[in-house]
Amino acid sequence: MNGAESLVKTLLASGVDTVFANPGTSEMHFVAALDTHPEMNCVLCLFEGGVTGAADVYFRMKRDVSATLLHLGPGFANGFANLHNARKAGSGVVNVVGEHATHHLAYESPLKGNLDGVAGAVSHWVRRSPDAETVATDGAAAIRAARSLNGQIATLVLPADTAWNPATGPVTATAPGALYRPADDRIEAAATRLCQPGAVLMVGGAALIGEAFQTAARIAAATGARLIVDTLIPRRSHGAGSPAAVQLPYAVAPKIETLKDATSITLLGSNRPVTFFAYPGKPSLPEPAGCEIAELASPEMDILWTLDALANATGARSAKAAVNQTDLPDLPTGRPTSDKLGQALSALLPEGAIFLNEAVSNGRNFPEMLSRARPIDLVGGTGGSIGWSLPGAVGAATACPDRKVVVVTGDGSAMYTGQSLWTMARQGLDVTVIVLANRGYQILRDELKNVGVDTYGANAQAMFDVDTPRLDWVAMAKGHGLPGTRAEDMETLVKALRDGIEGDGPSLIELALD
Repeated sequence: MNGAESLVKTLLASGVDTVFANPGTSEMHFVAALDTHPEMNCVLCLFEGGVTGAADVYFRMKRDVSATLLHLGPGFANGFANLHNARKAGSGVVNVVGEHATHHLAYESPLKGNLDGVAGAVSHWVRRSPDAETVATDGAAAIRAARSLNGQIATLVLPADTAWNPATGPVTATAPGALYRPADDRIEAAATRLCQPGAVLMVGGAALIGEAFQTAARIAAATGARLIVDTLIPRRSHGAGSPAAVQLPYAVAPKIETLKDATSITLLGSNRPVTFFAYPGKPSLPEPAGCEIAELASPEMDILWTLDALANATGARSAKAAVNQTDLPDLPTGRPTSDKLGQALSALLPEGAIFLNEAVSNGRNFPEMLSRARPIDLVGGTGGSIGWSLPGAVGAATACPDRKVVVVTGDGSAMYTGQSLWTMARQGLDVTVIVLANRGYQILRDELKNVGVDTYGANAQAMFDVDTPRLDWVAMAKGHGLPGTRAEDMETLVKALRDGIEGDGPSLIELALD
């Protein structure tokens, strides 16, 4: 057994059975080891950002880690943006990154780089295996680290000679340590604070999913506090039967308006609300002056235990929470608009669907519109790096092969990781992709106004438009192995969306929003 084989066996012995991969020469022994273990699900992604984006959303849906296989410093750097999103989402990811053999690092070879520095900038845990005998132990430690504190980025650097030299193993990863819990006096203080006028309970992480979200809603009902979720959320139970929580808007003015009456904000699994960017003459913090910000449980703490303790302290067990009711709209017709798309999604998404929303400028109304749909999971952006949703759909469909996955993305965002379409086709994943073709980065046009620039000329226009030449998403879909449909009216969109939902494999719809 060599070091690479000991690591694959360690992954499997520790319950990690999926690897999203984009390997190179330094990872060939690891590839060979994967080949001898058909029980490992190996998913090839044609760009490292696809690898890391898939691993991110895989964790969000399965609540357990997968592994990535990346090639040296440049390969890791290519996956950095979606690891940034994964870190902001609190996702656990085990990165296995091949490195030059230890003796080869003495020379300035073309792909030599500061791998440890790049990895350390986004990882919570980084280790470089010094020899083959330590690989299995280091791999188990990486898995434990990735599962710790509700999910972390763990990166194991594997020099090529540690993969090919003889080793013993495997090692089974031990369970992560217990999560920190707030003291009783903090629970009692929070229970008292939430009963005061103007109190807000802001929840995140595991508190947005399933019964935990219901518990948060019952606490809000029992205390009279407003239940709020942040603008960017990793995953949220949504649709009929889910709590009727307020989601903070993206833009500064409506975010301030949402919180204008808040006297306190109790944070449970969520970070303090903040504006996305700094703008001239606008505040970074949206809450009113004098509003108390009280962190009850950070995203790394025991969120579920804290919710239960707070429910007991507030007498919320029998409280009746406000929940969303089913109110399916009529199917839209005529000229396409983003709101009509939201209407179609609300009408057609099946119960249990996973909906990924990366319609950055056109999809801000989708959460409100989908609150009346059948019960679904809503998956959103977290770190602001675009190009996460197509690989995220790969991860979601891999983690939950029995559920329908629907993803909406802008054409600008989709161009970052369009290679994920090929992976969807190759794996036969049950994903319906809707690309909103507004022929540009509409978010940038909006942001130019937000920073105070009301008019702009040809140079700025050239930075925002993707219209010369015009992208042909139907042709790109077919070139990647997916059936594609261009919808220039809502009747065509509705038929294609229904066909995608009723079918079993991947498909793409280009919705023209010219």
